Formats: sequence, structure tokens, C-alpha cells
Amino acid sequence: MSWRITTGVDVELTAFFNSGDGWAQPWILDVELIESLRFGPPAGHTDLDVATALTRLLHHDFVSHGTDGKSRHLNDDNVPLAIKAHRAVLERLALEPPTWPFRTFDGPHGFGTYWRDNDMSGSWKARRDYVEQLLGPTRDALEDLQELEYERRFTKGPSGSFKNLIFAADGAKPQIVLRDAVNNDVEIVRNSDTCLVFTDPLPPHGLTWRQMVAWWRKNHQPDADEKSAADALYRRLYRSLDSPPEQLLMITYCARYAEDGGFDLPALIPQVYLHYDPYTRRSGKQSGALYRQRMDFLLLAPDRSRIVLEVDGVQHYGRPNPPDEKGKVTHTAVPRLYAEMVAEDRRLRLAGYEIYRFGGWELTAPGGKQLLDAFFTDLLVRHEKPTL
Repeated sequence: MSWRITTGVDVELTAFFNSGDGWAQPWILDVELIESLRFGPPAGHTDLDVATALTRLLHHDFVSHGTDGKSRHLNDDNVPLAIKAHRAVLERLALEPPTWPFRTFDGPHGFGTYWRDNDMSGSWKARRDYVEQLLGPTRDALEDLQELEYERRFTKGPSGSFKNLIFAADGAKPQIVLRDAVNNDVEIVRNSDTCLVFTDPLPPHGLTWRQMVAWWRKNHQPDADEKSAADALYRRLYRSLDSPPEQLLMITYCARYAEDGGFDLPALIPQVYLHYDPYTRRSGKQSGALYRQRMDFLLLAPDRSRIVLEVDGVQHYGRPNPPDEKGKVTHTAVPRLYAEMVAEDRRLRLAGYEIYRFGGWELTAPGGKQLLDAFFTDLLVRHEKPTL
């Protein structure tokens, strides 16, 4: 049996079967191959190849079962194997697998029972629409990864690695050198021990707290359970903050992690020194790196919005004067500082970022926590993951 590549990143569906002539019957699933996919892709192929083909297979077969029922390739015995392999491959790609309300075509826990119980009995279109709702987001996310893979393969220049996030320094500021602007090959030349570096591929639909905790466990606490690792990561991130308004913002947002579903909220990433985001690239010739002296906070939302939160102290727009006779320090407004700040905001907005600024004064005044709670509630509703 051979794996045939059709588009450079897609595996021909017949690769999952060990007999059959093209799309003609019979189709006999290669069970050994399907089960092996749960542990890794076959030699010479990638998880992206496999995930794309499995998504096509499951989409085709469930649409077929819900309509004419004549061109199905799986059966009730082996469709659960395909679903398990599909889930495992997507998780390796840091993509959210579909939540299946059924595991077979027929029977008490099958698709047929599900559509009868959910008012789809009289409509083939309703069943096709439901399968699209179930698997469409996965297909879209895989297409995004395919596009990035295409750019990676055909961008000229030396191969290199990139650091997606450099953040949360709890000591001296890291000094970063860009070695290769095409591949965003960066090096921290000083103070690398004070900051965190997230090098996993950024998931297409944002970065959740659960994914951040999984990264932390893998790299820093492999023996910890999820809750213990989350607590340690939160404490480490909190140590990077040195102003009460920033600390209040982080405490207020991160309290939501303890609520139902809180681990699946976007992760609040503090003190971001470098952010590499493939989705901000206009062409393969641009590095995609976003530099700033420091972003106070970054959220990578599930609707692909990139949200910057800034907490402005007086140092953002003024310079301190010498202390008066009572030791009190006042500040003088410096228009140049303000102009530099808003110029950088314009650049980020043109790159597709949303920027929200808070005055340190308003967060330390009475009602600061309530102001933040209301803001985050509205922000998260606005940036929910789109549904079909």
C-alpha cells in the first residue's frame, strides 16, 4: 500500500484502505494503520497530512450516511477507530478536536438516532449542515495550517527556527537579536534566564490557559498534575509584574480560570517582549515579528483577534521633576513620549491588533476591580470563537 500525495499536504483517502479500486467498492479499512496513527504519522508524512485526510473521510462518510447512504467507506465497527485517530492527530497539532455526540452510524448511540432525536429526520440538508457544523471548523483550521506550510516550503532563504513568545521577565530585561529576518531566527543574547520562551506552534484559534499550562508542564514540571502546574505557572507570571495596577489586572482576569470552563479561556500573557505571529504576515517576505519595548499584556483570542492591554503610568507621558522641599516628586508632560506611544499603537493596529489602554490611576481608584470585571466580560463575549 502506498500513501499518495495529491496537493502537497493531503493524503489520498484510499491510503487508509488495503483493497479497492479507486473509489469503487469494496473498501476494507487498514485497522493496523489507523490504530498506529494515534501514536504518530507514517514515515514520510506529517500529522497535517493525516489530519486533513481523516477529516475528509469522516466528513464524506457522515454526510453520505445522512443522505443517500450509498457511498460510505467506514462501518459501525471501525468508525470509532477513525474518530479516535482523528482526535489524537488533531491534539498533536494543538487543534481542538470535534465533540462527537455519536460514535457510530447506526444503533442507540449512532448518527441516525441523533438526527431523529434532534428534528432532522425530514431533511437531508439539516443533516449535511450538522456535519458541516461539526467538522467545518476543523477543516478551516487545517486549511490555515496548510497555507502556513505552503509558505514555509516556498519561502526562499535559509532554514531557521522561531520563538513565538518571549515574555514574563522576572529580572533584567532580555536583550534580543534577530539573526534571520525571513525565518525570524532570534537569539536572546543577555538575560535569557529571566524570561520565558514559548516555542510551540501557535494554535490557529488562539492560545488558551489550558494550552499554556500543558506547555509549562512539558517544559518545567513534567511530573505535576494540571492544577499544580497551573498554580506554579500563574505564580511565575505574576512575579514579572511590578506595579499594583498591572497586578490588579492580572488577578482580576486570572480569577476566571477557576470558574467552569475557565481553563479554556484565552491565556493572559504578561510582559511580552517579542511576539511572532504567522497571521500578521502580509507576504512570505515579512518576518511576522512584532517588536515593542514591552507589551504589558497579550491575549490571543479564539476568533484570531490579537489583543494588547496596556496599563499606563505617568512614565508613559511625563518625566519626573526633582523632589520639592517636602520630597514630593511631580512630573512634567513630555509630548514626544505621548507621540511615540500612539505612533506604535497605530503600527500595531495596522498589523491587525486591538489595543486597549488603562490609566494606572483609574485601576487604583475605588471601583477599579469592578471596572476590569465588566471590561473582561464584554471583551470575552466580543471575541468568542465563531460558530457555524
